[in-house]
Amino acid sequence: MTTAKRGLTRRELLSRASAAGAAFVTGAGFVAAPDAAWAYETAHIDPGAFATLVQMARDIYPHDRIPDEHYVLAVKGYDTPEAAPGITAGIAALDAAAQGRGHASYLATGWERDRVDILRGMEDGAFFQQIRGGLVTGLYNQKAVWPIFGYEGESFSKGGYIDRGFNDINWL
Repeated sequence: MTTAKRGLTRRELLSRASAAGAAFVTGAGFVAAPDAAWAYETAHIDPGAFATLVQMARDIYPHDRIPDEHYVLAVKGYDTPEAAPGITAGIAALDAAAQGRGHASYLATGWERDRVDILRGMEDGAFFQQIRGGLVTGLYNQKAVWPIFGYEGESFSKGGYIDRGFNDINWL
């Protein structure tokens, strides 16, 4: 009796993760970072396209101190049956733009400045604007990200800013 093989085996995951320069490991419905403790199982978007979407999010709003897992949380809302066709088409256009510049794909483009140049060529398009606009709230509304920027959160429930030292900003 044979069993249908589903997803990645542990051995496949580790072998793909150890590949030199691997940014993301993708398998059947699965995306993971080989150098971090996060993974995401996609439902409607191809794992390679989702990994590209995460890289695109990081390139649009680059913060070295924010781990990839927060970018994953910011874009996981696009992994729906309604959004998937548009995201897939947008990622295909992004990859085509990268190939037009001599790269295998957007995700395979090694230098950040090259990826940013590709994005600049698409920044007036609806796909780029959709992702950029969604990231504003998707990324910066995560409470786990706020301490990285020194934001203490809303103040109303704690008595307001006047009673909490609104003038304690030391970076101005």
